[in-house]
Amino acid sequence: MQVSVNRKNITFVPDAGRVIARFLFTGEERAVNTIRFVLNMSEEEASFSLKQTLRDFSMRHRNISRIFEKHFNNVAHLLSRLDINIDEVDYQKKILIGSYFTMEYSIEAAAFFNPSMVEHPDQTEIGPGSKRVIISFRATGEGHISSIVFRTGVLDKNNDLTIEPIGNLLEEAEHIWRHTYNKKLFADKLEEMQELHSIIPYELVLDKLNENFTYGELRKCIEESRKAIHLASDKEYLFNQIKWLASSHYELQFSLDTNISERVIFPVSVNEKNGIEDARFVKFTDENNNTKFYATYTAYDGITIMPKLLETNDFYHFKISPLHGEIASNKGMALFPRKINGKYAMLCRIDGFNNYIAFSDNITVWREAKILQQPKHSWELIQIGNCGSPIETEEGWLIIMHGVGPMREYVLGAALFDLENPEIEIGRSKTPLLIPNVEEREGYVPNVVYSCGSMVHNNDLIIPYAMSDYSSTYASVPLKELLDELKSI
Repeated sequence: MQVSVNRKNITFVPDAGRVIARFLFTGEERAVNTIRFVLNMSEEEASFSLKQTLRDFSMRHRNISRIFEKHFNNVAHLLSRLDINIDEVDYQKKILIGSYFTMEYSIEAAAFFNPSMVEHPDQTEIGPGSKRVIISFRATGEGHISSIVFRTGVLDKNNDLTIEPIGNLLEEAEHIWRHTYNKKLFADKLEEMQELHSIIPYELVLDKLNENFTYGELRKCIEESRKAIHLASDKEYLFNQIKWLASSHYELQFSLDTNISERVIFPVSVNEKNGIEDARFVKFTDENNNTKFYATYTAYDGITIMPKLLETNDFYHFKISPLHGEIASNKGMALFPRKINGKYAMLCRIDGFNNYIAFSDNITVWREAKILQQPKHSWELIQIGNCGSPIETEEGWLIIMHGVGPMREYVLGAALFDLENPEIEIGRSKTPLLIPNVEEREGYVPNVVYSCGSMVHNNDLIIPYAMSDYSSTYASVPLKELLDELKSI
């Protein structure tokens, strides 16, 4: 029997007009020349230029002068090359200099895709049978750099979605490097990355530190070790690898006067400079019935990927950490919404084409995994993977999965697993649940439907999904009909 799928008449498309103000560095020599030029301007000339810039851009960004000041501070150290004290620079010229080191970046000009959906922590002022939701998206702009953005909406009793007003003044969060590292976990992650200890003695880099240390303490230790062992230039990258790992821990804080649709989680650390990919959000409930939101995502620096974990209670403050362990090495990790038999549980795909399951006592450390599913149908022979965190139902853990078949077509299927032992498969789709139709198969990457997280509302499964890596939409599926089908297989 083919399960009913109700495609909804709503589409999320890229909007090139949604921009953030990014720091622009043109290289040290050009930067020094730019600073020198502005400092040599007359007060009248500088005032005219700044007023013109503020007139053109102050309506496009919240507090643009504060952004300019921040970007001036990023290059203020170059003033020493001009024998100028920063305190001697007029405030107006500081702001003008900052404007030359600022650029607009259209975060979703290329694509708006791979959504996940979770229940909003604020359920006030909605009607009976309705639920406010947060939808996350992977937004991609120039250079194919991906970030995480959000929309909110209300699902009504018929599971029709009304999108709440969208703010126009986008901004990045303030990023805070205040993580405290555990020495053993940090050393273990270094060993996973490569055999650093065979080239850099740990006692020179880590043993000077306490069992728990800060980012600043680590940076100081690195600089001291650099001077002590004088590595050849071709080995200098090893120190950079240590800093690369350290910079993967950070926190973000958004202003309270931002709408959630204005908050952009843009790459911060060097290990994600080429993108933050495919965040799988889940509402997690602990043993004391407390809830928070997690998202697993893939950080990409242009060469290497690193699975990472994001956590938040309110979508204003976010904490980001790398995932450690031998199996934290591939894309597509998805956290279960609660512990199972006292352990955290995670779906993963460590070999690139099979589904695995892993358990851990520590939410950021994942050592072992067992194979859960292998391709067996014609529409998934190339590879299978999860499409977000498992959903708990009375009949078992419902997992939406993707399969890749002929012509590299991505389709969605489903599987059901035992609640107490999710290694036991109860049933699995023989035929795809969702296949790209005529309208959905054209895009940046043709013939792809893909999701990063679904939810249940009003006895329907709500599946937000991307269409050919370009835009997004959603569909609803009768939950009982789907579960009955999976149990009958």
